[in-house]
Amino acid sequence: MFWIICAALALTVAAAVAAPLLRRRATGQEPAAAYDLRVYRDQLREVGRDVERRLIEPAEAERLRAEIGRKVLAADRALQRETTGVRNPGGPVAALVLLVLLAGAALLYRQLGAPDRPDEPIAARIAQAQASYDRRPTQAEAEKSAPQPQRPTPDAEYLALIAQLRSAVAQHPDDTRGLELLAEHEERLGNLVAAKEAQARLVAVKGDKAEATDHARLAALAVEAAGGLITRDAEIEMARALQLDPQNPQARFMAGLLQIQNGRPDRAFPIWATLLAEGPENAPWIQPIRASITDLAWFAGQPDYTPPDPAAPGALPGPDAAAVAAAQEMTPAQRQEMIGNMVKGLETRLASQGGTPEEWARLIGALVVMGQDAHARDILAEARTRFAAMPEGLAVIEAAAKKASLQ
Repeated sequence: MFWIICAALALTVAAAVAAPLLRRRATGQEPAAAYDLRVYRDQLREVGRDVERRLIEPAEAERLRAEIGRKVLAADRALQRETTGVRNPGGPVAALVLLVLLAGAALLYRQLGAPDRPDEPIAARIAQAQASYDRRPTQAEAEKSAPQPQRPTPDAEYLALIAQLRSAVAQHPDDTRGLELLAEHEERLGNLVAAKEAQARLVAVKGDKAEATDHARLAALAVEAAGGLITRDAEIEMARALQLDPQNPQARFMAGLLQIQNGRPDRAFPIWATLLAEGPENAPWIQPIRASITDLAWFAGQPDYTPPDPAAPGALPGPDAAAVAAAQEMTPAQRQEMIGNMVKGLETRLASQGGTPEEWARLIGALVVMGQDAHARDILAEARTRFAAMPEGLAVIEAAAKKASLQ
């Protein structure tokens, strides 16, 4: 049916373009040149009458007769061409070019198109997306087929510390801080299944006290362990995080990704577009969203969507005007407490969500200023491990360490 419609449209357009080029003048129809001849002869007679009535001079009349005579000769030649049935010499050439273009378009579509592909009405596509959603592999199946992540080789001292951490957690399986550290460092080593299991144990130990960030972290580790696929296990944790905090950005990002993986860009687009608009630009989910949001908008039926401009590179969040104004009215102790809370908030966010090298450098410098040199050295070691495979990022960290006299 598709080919029949295309062929009919192509032939209709070709006929409309070629007909004026190839058409002979109908029998009995007066050529345009014959009408022109009558007009010129009437003009000659009018010149003669004007001379008789002395409206024009004889010399002017001769000039007019010569000019009209040239027009009569040109019209006579045109009349002879039309009456002998001569076509426009460019007509057949234009028709041939048109046929070549049509044939070329058909061949190009055969190469690049999919002429044998069946129709895909919206109902069938929705049903196919639902079937894909229902056929997802289990977490265990996805973990077996997931590729092993590539991580930089850690040094022996770091591995020894992790071995001690594993032993400590095995002896104290309900220690929440130990489980947090174990999940974080197993993920850093590329042991994603072990990291997921440690985080799952952490959520179980916390029970009803587990926060949205705990469930979102578990969902993210399950996705990583499954090679990027959002399984039912990951979806359950993601849904739990959104139930506790509907604005949790990590869970919302995964909710959009789940819709993409199952063929529903129309559902994914509003989720990701909102996240992109909210920012911040240095959030770990912003770059993957920005890289694909234009194509996602097109597939979602929003071709006119324009993503927001990214924030200035290197811009770091800081206190707003209200916080600065409030700080001016505080006592030195209160001001120090406010700064400590801000630094702690930055550290918590970097530990749970990651961040840019500039943010890690800022945290290191802030801890040194607050007199927490030992803790700053711990953060420096962690930052060096995180950015070991990124020379540019590691350079920022080393510069911050040098400035803070931690080298």
